Amino acid sequence: MLKYKPLRKFYTLQETEEPNLLKDFFPYVEPPRIFFDGKYIPPQPAKDFYITDTTFRDGQQARTPYTPEQIETLYKFLHQLSGPKGIIRKTEFFLYTKRDREALERCLSLGYQYPEITGWIRAKKEDLKLVKEAGLKETGILTSCSDYHIYLKLKKTRKEALEDYLAIVKEALSLGIRPRCHFEDVTRADIYGFVIPFAIELMKLREESKIDIKIRLCDTLGVAVPFPEACLPISVPKLIRALIEEAGVPETLLEWHGHNDFYRAVINATTAWLYGCTYVNTSLLGIGERTGNTPLEAMVFEYICLRGTADGMDTTVITDIVNYYKNVLHEKIPVRQPFVGEEFNATKAGIHIDGIIKNEEIYNPFDTLKLLKRPIQIIITDKSGTAGIAYWINTHFGLEGDKKIDKRHPGVAKIYKKILEEYEKGRVTPISNEEIYTLVRKYIPELFVSELDHLRDYVIDLMTKYIEDLAQDPNIVSLDPQKMKRVLKTFLEDHPYVQFIYVVDTEGKPIIGLTNDFEYIKKFEELLKTETFENRDWFINPMKTGETYTSKFYTSKITSNLCITISTPVRNKYEEIIGILGMDIKFEDVVKMENGSYEV
Repeated sequence: MLKYKPLRKFYTLQETEEPNLLKDFFPYVEPPRIFFDGKYIPPQPAKDFYITDTTFRDGQQARTPYTPEQIETLYKFLHQLSGPKGIIRKTEFFLYTKRDREALERCLSLGYQYPEITGWIRAKKEDLKLVKEAGLKETGILTSCSDYHIYLKLKKTRKEALEDYLAIVKEALSLGIRPRCHFEDVTRADIYGFVIPFAIELMKLREESKIDIKIRLCDTLGVAVPFPEACLPISVPKLIRALIEEAGVPETLLEWHGHNDFYRAVINATTAWLYGCTYVNTSLLGIGERTGNTPLEAMVFEYICLRGTADGMDTTVITDIVNYYKNVLHEKIPVRQPFVGEEFNATKAGIHIDGIIKNEEIYNPFDTLKLLKRPIQIIITDKSGTAGIAYWINTHFGLEGDKKIDKRHPGVAKIYKKILEEYEKGRVTPISNEEIYTLVRKYIPELFVSELDHLRDYVIDLMTKYIEDLAQDPNIVSLDPQKMKRVLKTFLEDHPYVQFIYVVDTEGKPIIGLTNDFEYIKKFEELLKTETFENRDWFINPMKTGETYTSKFYTSKITSNLCITISTPVRNKYEEIIGILGMDIKFEDVVKMENGSYEV
């Protein structure tokens, strides 16, 4: 490790009686200003470029929290995309809840070297215990730098903030943990009055401890600009070089974290690389607070463009990730979002379509089929012909070999006729993908799974885990009606789309049944008193197979709701089946309440 020598020793903390909110730059009543000092500095690229990930931290703050299973799946995708050289170097995890720790344990158990799993904590000593208990070697620590945060949020002076930050860093070092200080809101901070003095103190601690201390420069509100002639604190080039040249921070310890509030997330991250920052922090699909973080997939392609090689990264995994977000996480992805949107490599202009048919390189910047498993797409017009329509169907539905739709298919001819009729009426705009989907659904229905089947699959995926977890609850396993009643009532309150929940013994005789639908309570009670259920499929199947059973759609005789029934065995400590837990679900309600963005 090189001996630390600050280049300018006179950079010491500057205390102020009032916060310096840089109102010339940030008037608030108007958009932020960009000032130039005319002093150009040339690019000085970092020797190595790496990507880091905050999907499970910053990205997760902007959406419904991922389940541990989902985090494990996405982490596997990140590993596969990263390649053998570990270009996606690190990813960070929350550590606070039971679910956080389960996700962490799942991913650590995979034994991947890259991306290395790191933590994220507040600047509190008790949080460091979580990092130590998890066995992580590195953690991010929130160390806000602007007076907006120090004075207005933390209610501290700069001196107090600095002392608190250094104390938590020292504690981390004493535990053998690599600190990664997140310089929150650095692009609205006093660079020479706080940021550089803070960085100098960190580098002194690094030299004393012989443990690397990393600095993440956080453009929290996305106000930074890529222009080298712009002024601090918003100039990415000047900010990076100031940390390296004035504070003596090695480029290998610098990381850029940007947001996209002003459409600059990608160019600012690229600029950080070009001016000496080794790491750029990203999230999958750019999902993050407000307008989001720098998209990870964007920086994968920036890396390839700048380095001239993918260095083993498997870019086709990006499409696997997209499909997972759409089909499993039900994330709405803007159709025109680069690399991941449904229409990112589609062309609508008739003259462009003609060129693509002749040679796709004319209007496609790279082989999207090879690099992303995404064939070039066309948007249908009256000039597309049956060949164009068949091409659209085959690419959108991923049909290959014998499954491909031929241009002579009767359904294709009918679709083409309908499209021509539109243009004969005077239409001049292209046919949208949504319109084509509607026509294909009408004239080639065999390509579509029914809408009800989509809904049923969604409900099954969602509810199976719920009922299987509930069946293991000790109160349910007791088969004591009073103990079960408390648990089942709570479940009904949390899941109001369940119209009836019940437990029967191994002979199909009711032990308990509850509903929150007061209109039908008496009918349900009468059912439990007068019937046994040994002949019902929801009883027979789990008793016979030991597995969770799901019915087809049916109309409830009591409520007239369209329902499905899910049932699962209740087992004792010897894994013997001692009863069956079942629930009748109003499937439309579960879709609406659990995921308002769900689409079929």
